[in-house]
Amino acid sequence: MAIRYDCLVTNDNDETASAALQQLIEQLDVKQVEPDAFEGAPGESWSRLFGGHVAAQAVIAAYRTVAEGAIHSLHAYFVRAGSGTEPVRYVVDRIRDGRTFTTRDVVAYQSDKAIFNLSCSFAKPEEGVTRGPEPPDLPGPEGLEPWGFHFLARPEDRERIASFEDGSAIELRAIDGVAPPPDDIPRRRVWMRVRGVPPEDPAMHAALLTYASDRGFIATAHVSRSSERTRWSPGMGASASLDHSIWFHRPPRFDDWLLFTSESPLAHAARALILGQMYRRDGVQVATVVQEALIRQPRATATR
Repeated sequence: MAIRYDCLVTNDNDETASAALQQLIEQLDVKQVEPDAFEGAPGESWSRLFGGHVAAQAVIAAYRTVAEGAIHSLHAYFVRAGSGTEPVRYVVDRIRDGRTFTTRDVVAYQSDKAIFNLSCSFAKPEEGVTRGPEPPDLPGPEGLEPWGFHFLARPEDRERIASFEDGSAIELRAIDGVAPPPDDIPRRRVWMRVRGVPPEDPAMHAALLTYASDRGFIATAHVSRSSERTRWSPGMGASASLDHSIWFHRPPRFDDWLLFTSESPLAHAARALILGQMYRRDGVQVATVVQEALIRQPRATATR
């Protein structure tokens, strides 16, 4: 059975954005159809299922079988491209229920074929050593333009992305469009938040953060090594997420701005590695994200 959530609007009373968040939350939630099986909606009627969407739903399914503890890590493989028009079935395997750690595997199916596999671990609170890196010295989110604008030059493209951003539940603001990095490592630095106040459900906070972690993350590997901004277009070749891992260093919370920095230091054989870090506004690192992505060059145009 699915849980009914009600979202609060932000201080600027952005009712449209809050409605978008409400819709996303209802799409990410899954309904129980058997003791350890769940069904989820495919999301925004796209022909192809967004990887962050299926990962977020798998997190919810895993949470629904765990009595105590917060998710501290997940490791996922995108096995097949999913359809954006067909419901997704999630089957949870209760690998282990320990005194401190709980382990779950989740396999997502469409048309009786596995499209996604998730292994995740939950931990109960425990005292221990606390340390962390210094946060990067970067501008705050105030006054920055939406992330999608920094690689679009044509007015019609900016108008299109503005329409998408206005209706999105996740807001991304670009730092690199203001202060490009001085080195030659492909890099992306954005602030992100949900446009509204999510419900007080740990499973939904973890799902929303998982969803947002895949929003444009693969674009890091596309960033040009030159100082010029990337003009990303469909003609740049095929790309897809192959796997996705997150380590949650704190219990997931997504009710304020998070700084999401990423870089792609290595690429070979049409695969690129992307490393990411998430920081709260107070500088505490809350998560580490790693992805290997398929980045294929565009095919040469046939000549007569």
